[in-house]
Amino acid sequence: MKIPPSRIEGFVARPDPGARAILVYGPDAGLARERAERLCLSVVPALNDPFRVVELSPSVLRDDPARLADEAAQISMIGGRRVIRVRDGTDDIAELFQAFLGSPVGDALVVVDAADLPARSKLRSLFESARNAAALACYADREEDIAAVARQMIKQAGLTIAPDALECLVGDLGGDRQITRREIEKLLLYVGAGATQVHLADVEACVGDSAAHSIEGALADGSQEAVVRALARAFAEGESAVGVARAAQRYFQRLHFAAGQIDRGKSIEQAIGSLRPKLFWKLRDGVTDQLRTWTSRRAAEALERLTAVELACKTTGMPDEAIVTRCLLELASAAGRQTRRA
Repeated sequence: MKIPPSRIEGFVARPDPGARAILVYGPDAGLARERAERLCLSVVPALNDPFRVVELSPSVLRDDPARLADEAAQISMIGGRRVIRVRDGTDDIAELFQAFLGSPVGDALVVVDAADLPARSKLRSLFESARNAAALACYADREEDIAAVARQMIKQAGLTIAPDALECLVGDLGGDRQITRREIEKLLLYVGAGATQVHLADVEACVGDSAAHSIEGALADGSQEAVVRALARAFAEGESAVGVARAAQRYFQRLHFAAGQIDRGKSIEQAIGSLRPKLFWKLRDGVTDQLRTWTSRRAAEALERLTAVELACKTTGMPDEAIVTRCLLELASAAGRQTRRA
């Protein structure tokens, strides 16, 4: 069975009893591990139960093809259904699972997690087509998924989160569900006992790259004074010159994309709305002003210059902080001049 995205969460909470084996795969390794664990916990109370949970690697199964059926047929000494977990599944165990699903024994649930598997993958195709198996794809969280996870964890901690703080948090996270959870756990520890709400300052202080946010904000501000303050903060926090250059590159990449949308006939509001991840509200006014005069060509020139600056930091032996500082001050000055002409 191929489980569609809209049904995955419900399936994980209550797996189809007819599915003897479930494949969890995809580019979001953290989400795949989380779902695999939840599937296991739908059958057993704890993952470390030696009587009801067994872990097998693909190499063990290749060396002993009968091991899967043997484990599935075993009965727990203390009663209850057992779980067999296979980590890092690959196509070279597809034939073994084809034989098992063709004539399953016992009642154990087999949970296989794997990396991103292409549509032509033998293992993925088998689990999608078998009536007594299921395949769950795990792709990077969308903004609404990240927001839902954040709200749930913050609510469980007895807190609420301010709207601007949630927007900033969502913009900082994504790509790996377990990293998202660790960052939110860190945020909750930072807020501490006695607090009632998570504020924007809390998120800016401990989630993601605060130095990078400071650089992006200074460039959106378009003033040399803001750049000087942001650079001082970044270097004080231990950020490298190359890291600062890359933060600036990310800002101009977004500016270049939005300017390109305007070149194609979209309004500034539509261009900003098309940015992913969504532009943080604190940057919106500055980026809006700059898009009135920054063309995609000018933004591309800024990106070329920042790439050259990064290379110079790595190869010339010159003071890298001075190289980056000069570049960013000149870019901010150019942005300010263009905005004043608008």
